[in-house]
Amino acid sequence: MRTRPGRLRAGLRRTTVRRRDLLGTAGHLASLGVVASLAGRGAWQAAGAPGDGGQGLLGRPLRVGYLPVTDAAALLVAHHRGLWEAAGVASAPPVLFRSWDAVGQALVVGEVDVVHMLLPMALQLRLAQEAPVRVVAWGHTNGSAMVTSTSVTETARLAGRRLAVPYWWSIHSVLSQHLVAACGLRPVIGVSPGPQEVELVVMPPAEMVSALASGSIAGMTVADPFGAVAELEGAGRVHRLLGDVWRDHACCGVVVRQELIDTAPDAVHALLDGLVMAQDWLEAHRQEAAELLTGGGWLPQSQTAVARALQRPEPGGVSHPDWHGERLGFSAFPHPSCTEQLVRLLGDTAVDGDRSFLERLDPVQAHDLVVDDRFVRAALERAGRTVPPRREEVSL
Repeated sequence: MRTRPGRLRAGLRRTTVRRRDLLGTAGHLASLGVVASLAGRGAWQAAGAPGDGGQGLLGRPLRVGYLPVTDAAALLVAHHRGLWEAAGVASAPPVLFRSWDAVGQALVVGEVDVVHMLLPMALQLRLAQEAPVRVVAWGHTNGSAMVTSTSVTETARLAGRRLAVPYWWSIHSVLSQHLVAACGLRPVIGVSPGPQEVELVVMPPAEMVSALASGSIAGMTVADPFGAVAELEGAGRVHRLLGDVWRDHACCGVVVRQELIDTAPDAVHALLDGLVMAQDWLEAHRQEAAELLTGGGWLPQSQTAVARALQRPEPGGVSHPDWHGERLGFSAFPHPSCTEQLVRLLGDTAVDGDRSFLERLDPVQAHDLVVDDRFVRAALERAGRTVPPRREEVSL
C-alpha cells in the first residue's frame, strides 16, 4: 500500500469532548420480567450495598461513554431501563462522544469507566499503547455496511475514487481493504489514487452521509444507523453488508479500565449482568428499542433510520442470505476464534500509523492478552445461558 510521507502519531490524539444533558434512568426492571433472576446473587444485590447512598457497589455512579451509533444500543438500554441499577451498580447518564479518538482518550485517562470500542482499536490500545484496558464482552454483532453512490454498481467501480472509514483500527477499514483487494484494486492512504487504486480516508461517521451526497467520497464503510440514513436520504445504497463478509462478526467490544476490574470486580459482575439483560431485551423489542434510543435522546438520528438499522430488510445481491448479515445481533460472549481471525486479517491491513506490534503478535495468543471473559461467562451462567458455539466464516 502506498502512503503519504511520514506517519501519524500512533497514540491517541487529544480531542475536545462534546457532552449533552441526557435523560436519566427510566423504565423498571419489573417490565422486563427478570427480577427473579437477580435474587440470591451473593455479593451484589439489586438494592445496592448498605450505606452506599444509592450509589451501588462502586460507591459512585458508573461512567459510560459512547458514539451515536447502534453499536452502543446495549449500553444505552442497560442505563435507560435501570438494569445496571437493579443489578447493584448505579450509572450516570452516558456521555456522547463525536470521535473514536475522544472515546479512547476518555477511557485511558479515567474520565469514563466503560465504553463500546472498535475491536481493532481495543487491541491496538492494549498491545501497542499498553493502555490499562480490557475487553470484557461483545456489545453486538454485524450492524455495518459498505454504502456507495448509486453509480458504484460493483466494487471495481471504486477505482480512482475515495472510500471513507471511521478509523484506521476498525473492522470497517480491515474489511474494506480486503474487499477492494479481492477485485484487483489497491487501497492507498494519503495520496491521490491511480486508475487501479482506491484512496481510504478516515472521516467521522456524522460527516459521511453529506460527503457521499456531495460526491466528495464514492463510498463509506460505517456502522448503522449511518448506512440507513444514507439510504433513506437517497445519498447512497448498501453495496455490501459486513455481516455478509464476516459472519456474525463483532465490530465493537465492551471495554473497561483494568482499574475497575482490580478494585471493583463485583461492580464489573453487575455491569455484565445488566449488559446481558439489555441484549436480551433488544432482541425481543427492536421497534420499541428504536423509540427508546431516539425518543430518549440517546441517538440523534431519526427513529425511522434507527428502526431500519435494528430491523433492516434484507437487500438484494448478498452472497450468503442464510447468514442474515443484515440483522444487527446481540451476543455478549467474546469468542477467541474471532480475535484470532481479526489479528490474521490485520496482518494484511494497512494503517496510517505504527503497526509493528502485529509483527510479533501470535494470533492464537492475542485473545488472552486483550480479553477478560470471566465476568461475561459468569453473567451468562447466572442468566441460565451457555456459551454459544462459534465458527469463523469470512467470504469476500
